[in-house]
Amino acid sequence: MIPISSPHNPRIKQIRALRHRKERDRTGCFFVEGLHAVAEALHLQAPVETLVVAPDLINSSYGYELVEKACQSSAPCLTVTKEVFASLVPRDATQGIAAVVQQRWGKLTYLNPPPAHCWVALESVQYPGNLGTILRTSDAAGGTGLMLIGNTTDPYDPASVRASVGTIFAQQLIRTNIAAFTNWIQHHDVCVIGTSPAATLDYRAIPYPKPLVVLMGSERAGLSPAMQDLCYAIVHIPMVGRSDSLNLAVATSLLLYEVFRQQ
Repeated sequence: MIPISSPHNPRIKQIRALRHRKERDRTGCFFVEGLHAVAEALHLQAPVETLVVAPDLINSSYGYELVEKACQSSAPCLTVTKEVFASLVPRDATQGIAAVVQQRWGKLTYLNPPPAHCWVALESVQYPGNLGTILRTSDAAGGTGLMLIGNTTDPYDPASVRASVGTIFAQQLIRTNIAAFTNWIQHHDVCVIGTSPAATLDYRAIPYPKPLVVLMGSERAGLSPAMQDLCYAIVHIPMVGRSDSLNLAVATSLLLYEVFRQQ
């Protein structure tokens, strides 16, 4: 097959447009790059729509095996030149394989949480890198997935997908609002633990029963009063020095690993 050599090819332009949230929302698809991430997508049977391969950039036996496996799947495979691949992956086009994958969203209405599950809920999180890192940590600490409440950044943003290091395919994602979230936790008797710098409880001093939601606020404003009212307990993370706050992903990681330690 002759590789696509023009970055202006209509299909290539469609894929490149997935950098923008408007196009991701319109198509319900997103773009993922790199050997590990594409391998995770295939292993976890994510709905891969199109594979993109630049043979000249594949330089490992693992890469060749992955391309062979990928091309045996039901998804169509686009072969492109390394220059075209670089137009799709401007930061690091050295691994030569990428994919267009359909987004997967769960519905809170149908979610009946098993007793052992732990979710992270994020209110108005703004930075995709933080969101992707939280996905990665939730997966590592045994979390089930993320609930995105209100006006949040897109977990399928390229920065979030990269930061998740493939765990976006292993974690569940749900979009919701405060009213629906409130109804859900009350109906299922879910324990909600939130955080605030003004709280008096140390995050290590309380039990974390399951089913559990670790509720985190936005990077700038923290949890809104309405969300704080939903919490069984609000905790703080002790700090010394001049910094008055932790990065959202770091703070979430500390709580998730305390849950992991207790359970």
